[in-house]
Amino acid sequence: MHGDLDITDGLDSDDSSTSGKQVVVAVCAMSKKSQSKPMKEILTRLQEFEYIRMVVIGEEIILHEPVEHWPLCDCLISFHSKGFPLDKAIQYAQLRQPYVINNLHMQFDIQDRRRVYAILEQEGIEIPRYAVLDRDSPDPKQHELVESEDHVEVNGIVFNKPFVEKPVSAEDHNIYIYYPTSAGGGSQRLFRKIGSRSSVYSPESRVRKTGSFIYEDFMPTDGTDVKVYTVGPDYAHAEARKSPALDGKVERDSDGKEIRYPVILSNAEKLLSRKVCLAFKQTVCGFDLLRANGKSFVCDVNGFSFVKNSNKYYDDCAKILGNMILRELAPQLHIPWSVPFQLDDPPIVPTTFGKMMELRCVTAVIRHGDRTPKQKMKVEVRHQKFFEIFEKYDGYRYGHIKLKRPKQLQEILDIARSLLAEIQTKAADSEIEEKQSKLEQLKSVLEMYGHFSGINRKVQMKYQPKGRPRGSSSDDADAPKEPSLVLILKWGGELTPAGRIQAEELGRFFRCMYPGGQSRHPGVNEEGPGAQGLGLLRLHSTFRHDLKIYASDEGRVQMTAAAFAKGLLALEGELTPILVQMVKSANTNGLLDNDCDSSKVQNMAKARLHELMQIDREFTAEDRAAINPGNAISINLAMNFVKNPVQCCARVHSLIRSLLAVVAVKCEDPKTRDSVLYHGETWEMMGRRWGKIEKDFCTKSKSYDISKIPDIYDCIKYDLQHNQHTLQFDQVEELYITAKYLADIVIPQEYGLTVHEKLTIGQGICTPLLKKIRADLQRNIEEAGVNRLNPLYSYGVSSPGRHVRTRLYFTSESHVHSLLTVLRHGLINQLTDEQWRRAMEYVSMVSELNYMAQIVIMLYEDPMKDVEAEDRFHVELHFSPGVNCCVQKNLPPGPGFRPHSRNDSVTSKNASGDEEPTSRIDEENDTEEEGSSLSNSASLHHTPIKLLCRGEQQDTGSHSSAIVTGTQMKERRTRKVKSSSPIPIGSCHTVSGHEAMDLAKRLSEELAAQQQQQQQTQQLLLHQLQNQQQQLQQQQQQQQQD
Repeated sequence: MHGDLDITDGLDSDDSSTSGKQVVVAVCAMSKKSQSKPMKEILTRLQEFEYIRMVVIGEEIILHEPVEHWPLCDCLISFHSKGFPLDKAIQYAQLRQPYVINNLHMQFDIQDRRRVYAILEQEGIEIPRYAVLDRDSPDPKQHELVESEDHVEVNGIVFNKPFVEKPVSAEDHNIYIYYPTSAGGGSQRLFRKIGSRSSVYSPESRVRKTGSFIYEDFMPTDGTDVKVYTVGPDYAHAEARKSPALDGKVERDSDGKEIRYPVILSNAEKLLSRKVCLAFKQTVCGFDLLRANGKSFVCDVNGFSFVKNSNKYYDDCAKILGNMILRELAPQLHIPWSVPFQLDDPPIVPTTFGKMMELRCVTAVIRHGDRTPKQKMKVEVRHQKFFEIFEKYDGYRYGHIKLKRPKQLQEILDIARSLLAEIQTKAADSEIEEKQSKLEQLKSVLEMYGHFSGINRKVQMKYQPKGRPRGSSSDDADAPKEPSLVLILKWGGELTPAGRIQAEELGRFFRCMYPGGQSRHPGVNEEGPGAQGLGLLRLHSTFRHDLKIYASDEGRVQMTAAAFAKGLLALEGELTPILVQMVKSANTNGLLDNDCDSSKVQNMAKARLHELMQIDREFTAEDRAAINPGNAISINLAMNFVKNPVQCCARVHSLIRSLLAVVAVKCEDPKTRDSVLYHGETWEMMGRRWGKIEKDFCTKSKSYDISKIPDIYDCIKYDLQHNQHTLQFDQVEELYITAKYLADIVIPQEYGLTVHEKLTIGQGICTPLLKKIRADLQRNIEEAGVNRLNPLYSYGVSSPGRHVRTRLYFTSESHVHSLLTVLRHGLINQLTDEQWRRAMEYVSMVSELNYMAQIVIMLYEDPMKDVEAEDRFHVELHFSPGVNCCVQKNLPPGPGFRPHSRNDSVTSKNASGDEEPTSRIDEENDTEEEGSSLSNSASLHHTPIKLLCRGEQQDTGSHSSAIVTGTQMKERRTRKVKSSSPIPIGSCHTVSGHEAMDLAKRLSEELAAQQQQQQQTQQLLLHQLQNQQQQLQQQQQQQQQD
């Protein structure tokens, strides 16, 4: 023990209260608690009070001696833990009548979660919505449980997944969280920490059938739990930690303690702490706080507990307890009562001298990762079993139904199997036999993967009162028709394993965008993303990072967001718990709503584009002006390749038929028919996929449906990347390149041909998102509900005042296209801003916004500048067109900024020798090795050219991996902004300084040279393809003559 602290292990200390004026304070608890480091720290400090003497009652006495033989005391600190005889402690308190710090009777209530929740309710303290399933009760109404696939009904109260299942005993830490099938299903099983784990993911989705439990709504806390420790009603210390439900890995420090960081409580939470302390009559009390949806909820009360490792807390706690005890027991000493001073808000921490600006906000809009092709099948059905399902799910009320749940899809699969069995036994009617191929496809799609997930398959049924409409020329057009159902099966469009890897890798490299992200640390592997990005992890783990992730409701987008979060925050385990806790639905906030008026403009633009692409001649100057009025470089290159759109489409159609022939051979060949294609696809399914495209692309009038070109490109890109090693189609690259050049014209121009159309469509699609991004940039004052580091208690954190807000929006291609359009055409005057012109020239060269394409907006602030200063705020735009395909990797290099740590490796090649000294936006000196360089991988696809803005060199980390291109467009724009006023997005800026002009000229020359080289490569490829086409035409003519 520290100092001369008394530990009584005998019975000879009854005279301990007779020593002068001292007050004897006895600690009565199990040895594991009374001998713990926090208890020793606090008792040692209490011992320093002149009028207090501490006595610790030994465990042997507590367990084996009658209370009459326990040592006397004036004040008793006693609390329950496993094995502690709480009844004996109560007897002792009744016998000796000491001043009791923590009420002993209430500690029985704390052991029962039912009583805890009842008391919290009585006191008006916010708790999650809950119900008790009390199987111990003789009343059957107390244990009524109805379990369904995605919800449970407890005593008439419905809880939709995700929900939490807690044992009623507070000593039982086996708490389960059940996830909905839409997020992947299964459950997270929490338990008392074992080594480095506190939970595991289980595929089991059914609730426990024995024991009594509390069921409550799951609270989305962005992966963070807050523990609050009170010392009396007027003092509360709060610490945050990673939620054990997130990935189950316990983060520990060098001493083996779980890593936690002190955070600031809001005024409302301080009042809530006071209520908990008084309601349970526990002076020293710990409880768990959940911050969700802008509110704070108490979900557990632990009773007597101390902070594990905080010297300031130990000082405060001992001072408060010592004063409290002496005020109660020694009024004659006139001990003054004073609460230790606790600052409400962190002090302003100025930027380290020599550093330019502090990163304040990062906002990114990111497209989902690699996915399977989206597919659809329609079939008209009249069988009674389908009508029964339609009626069961209330189809007659709405005229249609959507089936996504595993149970619903299983019912459709059972019907398909039943009808196919009837066909086999010749018991089916002729109409069912006609639909055999469609039923077989329905069955094979629903049987994929051996399990259901509503994320990637759904069935719709639409009611047709008079059957499916027929052509009016039919002889029986006027004949009465029976009602029917149109069954629409949609599948595919799900994130592939490659897509998950892309998202996770990008998440890891995204850390490099943050202060300290470019440094290497000792002990970290020199290769790969693990070597960088530790600055962001420090920010996040110390609760100086306010992160929110939004995703649209498509499964591929949600899973991309979860995988990205896993990489960004270095999480482990399954994506389902990360998805449920970290990813919010953007649809519920209206962020991804489309404007119906812009849809009309888009449909008109598509119709005009499709008409222009139906000309059977080489593009004329007038055609080029009509299709590409904005003179985009990538579209010009594509039109140079396509030449005649009808003939190009005919070539694509011919190549698709050749591919189908190869698939048919592979399907029949005994050596290859059992080959498994990527993601469980079969040859038959691939054949159907391409067969539908081949049929839909060439219409009955022998014209080509241009709207199918994106689907063709989508499918060939997928098969080239994932199936070519099995498919071995010799002309796969020709089909890919030809389809890509057609898509390079069609896809961007479907969002409008003229600048006015593009802006109208772009605004209609992404106005809600634009408003949210603007709000993200304007909110310079942190929200009260955010977990913010308390600098008073933070040791080992060199910049406790830094606080960065990150908002990530994961969505589909349309929103990225639209946002890029608005930024391109709605911001700066291209004619007067040289830097912006160069950036827009690069964007014009980008032909595709591929998977994981991203637009990143970064807001910096220089707190050393005057609030009225023009250059206090500073905005950067970053852009990456996304992943590379395995063909055509010569993407246009962008005028991106290099991190200074790469300068050494590239200066000799690309920069002049007379560089200015670097002045970086960076982490302060807690980044130890600022001079170390990142690996300059050959997979980086951007030229290391430095741009200067206002005479000062700027640099930052860039996206870089073998999968994700590092190409970036970054524009720095300085604003004249008051700290409390909105940040205008539309003001322009100019580049000043002779160095900037020289670099601009040099960059323009280099871009022109690269563009010329790319055009030469394209022309060479075009020449080769023309030769192949001529040879094929000659062969066809020769065959016709023969």
